[in-house]
Amino acid sequence: MANSLLLGEYRERESMLHQLDPRTKILSVFIIMLSFLMLKTFVSYTAATLFVIGVYRLSNIPFRIVLRSLKPVLLILAFTFFFHTLTTEGRVLWSYSFIHVTVEGLQNGMRFVMRIVLLILLASILTLTTKPLTLAQGLERLLGPLSRLNVPIEQFSLMIVIAIRFIPTIMQELERILLAQKARGYDISSLPWTKRIFSYIPILIPLLFTTVKRAEQLTYAIDARAYGNGKGRTVYRQLEMKRIDYIALVIALLFTFVVLLLRMGGI
Repeated sequence: MANSLLLGEYRERESMLHQLDPRTKILSVFIIMLSFLMLKTFVSYTAATLFVIGVYRLSNIPFRIVLRSLKPVLLILAFTFFFHTLTTEGRVLWSYSFIHVTVEGLQNGMRFVMRIVLLILLASILTLTTKPLTLAQGLERLLGPLSRLNVPIEQFSLMIVIAIRFIPTIMQELERILLAQKARGYDISSLPWTKRIFSYIPILIPLLFTTVKRAEQLTYAIDARAYGNGKGRTVYRQLEMKRIDYIALVIALLFTFVVLLLRMGGI
């Protein structure tokens, strides 16, 4: 499970996306994510899917690995699909007792599932192509104007990056606990899916304990390095926007403009 989750993981590759400034990637991902909220028609969803596939091609990260990263969220996707399928009113396609499946429900379910998949894939590309420290530096520079309002941007940036970076670590810890349970003869994967959901509840306690313990160790490590509030810290490599960064931002804006046109034209 941990090996399949890519969100929060960085992968070293020789690609154009790895060379982009972190501020460019953060802004571009934010702009494109907003455009995904405007997706409505089949054409617009197809255009967004092709765009995301093209971005992954530029990152030199095999797309089959990316698709495998959706495995941990299949339950969420299935719940989203059935929730919209069964709760949306419209032309009834099939019914049994109080359960009614409508054409509009199926369309809404597929639409929301596709939107979540695109958002996850796009968020993964940001962390896959950006080192955590570089990502924190870029986020800190983008939020720089807020420091005039006494907003602790250094601490906020560090907190966000650590939270993202800890996602695969927590998943590895969960896998370790599941293996320990399996060694004791308690194999959750062999249970029916209805019982499997509730069997995860006792596992959350040791997972929460180890997560808090890791957070405490991280706090000691940060204090030992005299991080303080992070103000006035210098960096070895300064961020610099290049021509390719501006081109990437223009492409992100153009894509958003195209999605907006498709939305307004009902295409």
